[in-house]
Amino acid sequence: MKTLVIAPQPFFSPRGTPFSVYYRTLISSELGVKMDFLTYGEGQDVDIPNVNIIRIPRFKILGNVKLGPSPLKLFLDIFIILKMIWLLTINKYDVVHAHEEAVFFAWFFKPIFRYKLIYDMHSSLPQQLTNFQFTTSKFLINTFKTLEDKCLHSADAVITICPDLRDYVNTIITRKEKHFLIENSIFEPVKQKNYNQQKSVESELDFKVEDFVKNDEQLLVYAGTLEKYQGIDILVQSMKNVIAANKKVKLIIAGGTQDQVNEFRKLANENGVSNYIKFTGRVAQKYAKEFSAKADILLSPRSDGTNTPLKIYEQLASKKPLVATKIYSHTQVLTDDVSFLVEPNPQNMAEGILLAIDDKNLSKQKAENALKLYEKEYSRKVYTSKLKKLLESL
Repeated sequence: MKTLVIAPQPFFSPRGTPFSVYYRTLISSELGVKMDFLTYGEGQDVDIPNVNIIRIPRFKILGNVKLGPSPLKLFLDIFIILKMIWLLTINKYDVVHAHEEAVFFAWFFKPIFRYKLIYDMHSSLPQQLTNFQFTTSKFLINTFKTLEDKCLHSADAVITICPDLRDYVNTIITRKEKHFLIENSIFEPVKQKNYNQQKSVESELDFKVEDFVKNDEQLLVYAGTLEKYQGIDILVQSMKNVIAANKKVKLIIAGGTQDQVNEFRKLANENGVSNYIKFTGRVAQKYAKEFSAKADILLSPRSDGTNTPLKIYEQLASKKPLVATKIYSHTQVLTDDVSFLVEPNPQNMAEGILLAIDDKNLSKQKAENALKLYEKEYSRKVYTSKLKKLLESL
């Protein structure tokens, strides 16, 4: 099976959708799919067998691609379309695997080039327009909604990543058998090309965990982006109550741009907890994993959203107690049996953290339950079997 994958993201970069795209592509390769992979010029090259990465120009002068819809993405997608037309003209593809907005282009050209279409739906595109405050135009939002619905009906297979998105899609499509829920539940290290030669500041650390946390102290870890919806303000403010009750607690927050880090450092100073929190900024995946491995408790303080964070699946498999906010983004997967679920505010977050610290037996039981849940529902074997079933259906 020869496939054209279209991923309109800075691939690879260490954030949600590129991680999802990487693992989808990796498992497809292992299942014997040969792929041309069309993506933006920005991003780190990865090493996946049977995958030929094709990039549009970088346009570095225009800056980096940010999360969500943007004028820059619209500009870059023009070049994605042009390159896509060229590739479809000179090659005969059995399948086009379109991620995110690339499905619009793939849907348009499908009758001309006669390929099977996989729509990898990481989120609802019209919802993104409002969630990221890109536009308030009802006309534009409704246009995207109409296009998205047409793509869902036209696609030969649809992938959604969480129950909320699955339920949304099932209200639109009629052929439910072409719809596959494949959670972003794989988290093995990303294989980058020429990794040792890359001069990225993200791969450098200026401290050792052992120097920050003493032997008799508890280490809390959050690793992820610092976008507003991640609830980092809740977490930082909660530390004031945590430290008031137990001064032998330290927190590592790994991720974020320099501007975001500066913002939350200021918040930590205002709450008198700056000595108890280490902001690392954006780090390489291996360091984020190292922090989590050394943690006593893992955290997911997310305050908004409906898609399940990728980190949740790794946290389930970590054998560590997890404190997470009780929002639908989490509760699609998490229950009180496998985590400490708390309301998304500083006081309740602090109470959940302190309970996880104080009740070792309860923490151990929840962590064991979490691992069992992961192995049953979300393991690599389960993921692979779902994707294999999809490919066999085409």
